[in-house]
Parts: sequence; C-alpha cells; structure tokens
Amino acid sequence: MRVPEDARGSWPGQRQRPRHWWDLCDAGVYLVDEQGRIVEVNARAEHLLRRSADALVGCDAHDLLHRGKNGESVPRSRCVMREPLVTGGTAQGEREWLVRGDGSLLRVSWIVTTCRLEDGGRGALILFHEAGPVMRVEEGRWSAGGSMSEHDRLALLAETTTTLTSSLDVDETLRHLVRLVVPLLGDWAVIDLLTEEGGVSRAVVVCHADGALRHREDLEGPMPPVPQGSSMPLSRALRGVTAALAGPENYQGPPDAEIAVVQRKLFEATGMHSASIAPIRGVREVIGALTLGRSSRPEPFTAADLLLVEDIARRAGLALDNARLYERQRRVAETMQRHLLPQLPRVSGVEMAACYLPAPHASQVGGDWYDAFVLSEDVVGLVIGDVVGHDLDAAAGMAQVCNMLRAYAGEVEEPPSAIVGRLDQAVTRMAEDTMATVVFARLERPEAGRFRLRWTNAGHPPPLLVEAGGRARFLEEGSGLLLGTGLRPDRADAVLELPPRSTVVMYTDGLIESHRHSLDEGMDRLSRQATVLADRPLGSLCEPLLARVRPEDNDDDVAMLLLRVPG
Repeated sequence: MRVPEDARGSWPGQRQRPRHWWDLCDAGVYLVDEQGRIVEVNARAEHLLRRSADALVGCDAHDLLHRGKNGESVPRSRCVMREPLVTGGTAQGEREWLVRGDGSLLRVSWIVTTCRLEDGGRGALILFHEAGPVMRVEEGRWSAGGSMSEHDRLALLAETTTTLTSSLDVDETLRHLVRLVVPLLGDWAVIDLLTEEGGVSRAVVVCHADGALRHREDLEGPMPPVPQGSSMPLSRALRGVTAALAGPENYQGPPDAEIAVVQRKLFEATGMHSASIAPIRGVREVIGALTLGRSSRPEPFTAADLLLVEDIARRAGLALDNARLYERQRRVAETMQRHLLPQLPRVSGVEMAACYLPAPHASQVGGDWYDAFVLSEDVVGLVIGDVVGHDLDAAAGMAQVCNMLRAYAGEVEEPPSAIVGRLDQAVTRMAEDTMATVVFARLERPEAGRFRLRWTNAGHPPPLLVEAGGRARFLEEGSGLLLGTGLRPDRADAVLELPPRSTVVMYTDGLIESHRHSLDEGMDRLSRQATVLADRPLGSLCEPLLARVRPEDNDDDVAMLLLRVPG
C-alpha cells in the first residue's frame, strides 16, 4: 500500500529508515526507552515537531519537548505523559504542549501506553496530533499523597533546589535531603549510594518517630553488588533505569540477587507497606537511589507521588554530583599540598616542628606553606608563606613560589630582603596572576651557643618570639609589601640575637583571623596561649596551640613552623 507524501508528512533532513506500521499513521508517533530517551519516530512526528529524526533520537523526550502553555519548562513531577512509563498502563489527555524545532508551541492530544522494545526492555509508545478546542481533563489527579496542592508541590521543589545547592559537603547534602522529605512525604527515607570503588553503600536510613528524626544505624552499611540482570525496583533504580512504586510483595518471591534479600529485610524491619524508589542521577552517571517509605500513615504512594519523588531525586543527584566533584578536587589539591611540604632538616642544637591543617568542613584548599632548608653549616633558611586564593591554582602557585624561593636562597649568599626582592620580580612574571605573603628568615650561628635570626617580611603576619621566662613579642620589624604587586618596593632586613631557650612561632593568617573578632584580638590570643605553653616540649606544642588559638569560625587553612634554640 502506497501512502501519499502529504499524508505521511515530511521535514527537511529527515532520514531514510525501514517502514513500520506507525509510518501509516496520520498521528505523530515516537517511542521511548525506560529512561525516557527517544529511540524511534515516524515521519509525521518529524513534520509536526519540525525536527528531524536525527535531532530527536537519543534525546530525553521530556527535557527536549514537554513545555507549559507559556513555553516554560515542566517539572517531571507534573508531567502527565510520563506516568505510564513510570507506573505502567495507559494514559491520555487533550491539553499538553510540545515545543517545535523552531521554538513555536504545539498543543497536542495524546495517548501513551507501555510496550516492549525490540531488545526486550520496557518502553512507551506516544501517539499525538495537533489538538482542536481544549477539552476538560480531570482535575486533581496529580495531587501528591492526595493532599499536596500544586502550589505546595512547586514550593517543595523550589526549596529542594535552594537547600541542596547551598552546600558542597556530601554528608550535609544528605541531611538536608532527609529533612526535606521526612515526614512530609514519608515515614522513612533510605539513601543508597554507589561508591567510587563500584560497590553500594546504604548511607542513610532515617525514620520519623515520636516527633523526631531517628537514625537506624543498624540498617546502614555496605550492600551487595547490583547485578545487571535484576528486575527488582531497587536494582533498576541503582542502574539508573527508572523510578518505581514498590512494597513488601515485590520481594516475597525468590530473590534474583543478594541485594533483593537485603531489601526484603528492610521492608520487614521498617514495617513499610508502600515505597517510592527513584534513581539519583548525576550529570554523567548514576549516584545512587532514594527510597521513601510509609509505615504509620495508611495511604500508599501514588503515581503522582512517584513523579514528585523522582523530581526530588533528580535535583538531589545534581547537588550530590557537585559536592562529590568539589570534594574530589579538594582531596587532589590537599594531597598535592601535603606532598609539597618538606621534611624538616636536622640541625644540631636546634629544635624544629611544623604542621599543616586544611580548612575545616571540606571548605577550600589554600596556598599556605612552610619550608626549612640548610644553606650552609651554620645557616638554615626558614619560610612561612601564603599564596592568595583557595583552589588548585593557589596550591600550584604555592609550589612555584616555594621552589623559586629555595632556588634563589641557595644560589648566592644574600640578605633575605635581596632574595625576596628577586622572588617578587619572578612572581610578577608567572603565567597566572599570583599574589603571596611570605616571611623569609635565616637562622645563623655566628659562634657556638649563639643564634641570630635575620629576616624580611613581605606582607605576612609577624612571627612571635616567646622567651623562656614567658615574655612574648611580635617581630614586626622588616615588614614590607606582599609579593606580586608589580611595584618593586624597597625591602628591609631585621636582625635579632635570640635569647637562650627562646621559641619562634611562624604561622599563617588562618591561625588568628576570625569573622567575629579583629586581627589584633587574634594576635593577642596567640601571644597569651604561646606564653602559657612555652614550657612544653616543642614537638608537642603545635596541636594544643592550634586547638586554643584557631577561631571556630575560621574557614581558612593553617601552616605553622616553630623553632627553639638551646639554652
């Protein structure tokens, strides 16, 4: 049977492909897989949508086509055309909108029914045509839980996006997610995460009981692997296939994998009679699965609830993906930074100790560093510095500045001010704009039993000298501009004969800066606590000094270098 061209429709660029029965339809037809991706379209769909098959196949049908009547994006939780794909069955309607390739909107009458694809997987077949006058559609069928209004649902999704994107810490993001959905949508929240090693971890199990959220740590922990062939709802969600409604009955039969046994025990232990299970997808891969369960409230989850949970899980996936990426980048920078920090040299008669503490709460990595190196038999170079910034660039800049300073200091014997002046010029020639503060000092031993400190300071907090008798003062002499300004300022040296058994504390600003207190208050606190701790062995001084001096609200990293001369 030959179908006339005007009946089949055409669109520039449409590809030639085998004929199917849907090519005989006067309606547009497209076929989607379990994840909602278009796998086939007919010629009439290309014509109505003004898009070629090549521009449609492989795309997410909801993201690409579905719009509101004003052209706005439609949350997945409100997409009535997705219901059969999620829950099975058939649905139809009269007033949905699809966006064409030229940006115009097409109002369609439609019918969606589930089907089997050629590869044996489940999908859905969508038939649509341009709608005539708008016909009445049943109202209220998508109200979540039978009680949540459209306004409340949209408000929850907006709050989910705002709350989950406010943190770059994975654990904090999970806590936010639980508080958003329990007890509002369910009595239980279970979050399973895929690990970087390829395993599965039940990261969170929380229930609402007696008016409070309670963790069930006995149900958390490592999970069995997810087999590719498992058809159970959790396994499918962890593979990123689709969201599903589930209950104890789904896990009563013979289990198809060990993870199904664990899931059956979860239903038994929690008393959940109904659950919504949705994949948590990141930008490039599946991150895990979110399960919301009901045990005390009698009504089961509905298809509308499942669409809402799926939308929440999708937003959680993007937030968790960002948090994981941030933490991965932070670990790389921190590892690089730690490896770049040196082993302290052994110098006869001189005690030295150092420590580096990264920023708290997985915040940011800075460019703080310390260094100590032998320049000659009686001279040791000492450095404390901070490259401006809190990222991999700052850590990389720190490595360059540190290495250049070492090279200049060991090249010729010059005063610290001359060496730092040369370093300043080199910093201005770096490919990336870099600014840094630094104290460079030479610990000199002019004769046996005597030690002299000679230093220059380029915009850095001044070192602290603590004498054996408890007297303390900051070494503010020799101060000048920070590195990288391009101004080439004159720099000065300062010299001090170190008293016997005196301690010099060199530190970065993370030790004393606070959002609530002035810098002077932080320096006073350091002076007091260093005086109190002056009698302790130098090797055990760093930890208590950090604990007593570093402000709780400081989100910066800290480096410290301590030295003590003999008495």
